[in-house]
Amino acid sequence: MNRLANSAGEPARHWLLDPEVLFLNHGSFGACPAAVLDRQQELRRLMEREPLVFLDREYYGRLDEARTALAAFVGASPANLAFVPNATAGVNAVVRSLRFRPGDELLVTDQAYNACKNALHYVARRDGATVVVAPLPFPVAGPAVVRDAVLAKVTGRTRLALIDHITSPTAIILPVAELVAELGRRGVDTLVDGAHAPGMVPLALEALGAAYYTGNCHKWLCAPKGAAFLHVRADRQQDLHPLTISHGYNAPVGDGERFQVEFAWTGTFDPTPYLCVPEAIRFLERLAPGGWPEIMERNHRLAVAGRRILTAALGIPAPCPEEMLGSMAALPLPDSPEEISPDFRRVPPLQEKLFARYGIEIPIIPWPAPPRRLIRLSAQLYNTEEQYHRLAAAVGELLSAEAR
Repeated sequence: MNRLANSAGEPARHWLLDPEVLFLNHGSFGACPAAVLDRQQELRRLMEREPLVFLDREYYGRLDEARTALAAFVGASPANLAFVPNATAGVNAVVRSLRFRPGDELLVTDQAYNACKNALHYVARRDGATVVVAPLPFPVAGPAVVRDAVLAKVTGRTRLALIDHITSPTAIILPVAELVAELGRRGVDTLVDGAHAPGMVPLALEALGAAYYTGNCHKWLCAPKGAAFLHVRADRQQDLHPLTISHGYNAPVGDGERFQVEFAWTGTFDPTPYLCVPEAIRFLERLAPGGWPEIMERNHRLAVAGRRILTAALGIPAPCPEEMLGSMAALPLPDSPEEISPDFRRVPPLQEKLFARYGIEIPIIPWPAPPRRLIRLSAQLYNTEEQYHRLAAAVGELLSAEAR
């Protein structure tokens, strides 16, 4: 099979993606529409034309407008929301602000994002606490299995639970509302890593009631890279600080304002990704008659269809119910006959072959550990069912070659 021109859908004209590449990996870093990038360039030009006007006189008003628009989208009070560069920074801001005692337990699942698990291990070593890992099965029969597996690891020493809203390696939606509620009844605060959730699934953060929630805006919301948020319940804001301590730490403001003031300014940086979030929300909303609800449902249906095409081609059962999928789906592949490097900077061999030989960009994830691996497909407005048929044919050819 040769590399073919991309069979993207009509909405693809709004993105700058290479037409020679079949891009099925929106989940890793997202992709920002050209119109939103134009808005970012406009803001950057304003900033460079008069830096003091932009950063000293106008910045906080612009930031308030962006935060208000985002708060409405994620069902939050603007006062409980702060921008951060990415969800990993949000997780680190929380766990590195908190203090634990020897014997305290920090709960996480084995499907958590590695960078965020590392943050837990860091603070556990710092404070003498213990990281407790709840193993989640994959394939998985349903949300109840996940709920029971997490709660089985809760003890009287559990102080914090880091729970993914949507897992990165396996792409399953976890029952976060049930878990937040039940963990709260047991006296355990929850930090939800919602890296993939904004723009993939509807959010109502105030109703969810998690102590802490962080999510990316550059993935499914399609804002520029470097835009994410941290939502902190009002009763947990007093001891929360950004990773960089700056002017806000001793600014003459009331305690109720300090959370916002500290996170708003941590030193000179380019704030335009934050300020473009309202434009990303508005622009994508106009791409479907039903707005964001239609976009989320369309992408879900496409991810389900893509998974069906791939499972049929591979002759394997679906590893989780459709209700546990958003805009991504992961499938287990036969073990790799080639060595997969443990270095996260190295691309797995099968992923590299799919790109080099077929022009298909899709992640092959060594999970739970090499030689085992998953393939994870994404579905965004610019993708079509035809692309998953091409993927299935390419994967089939490569797996057949591996087996010979």
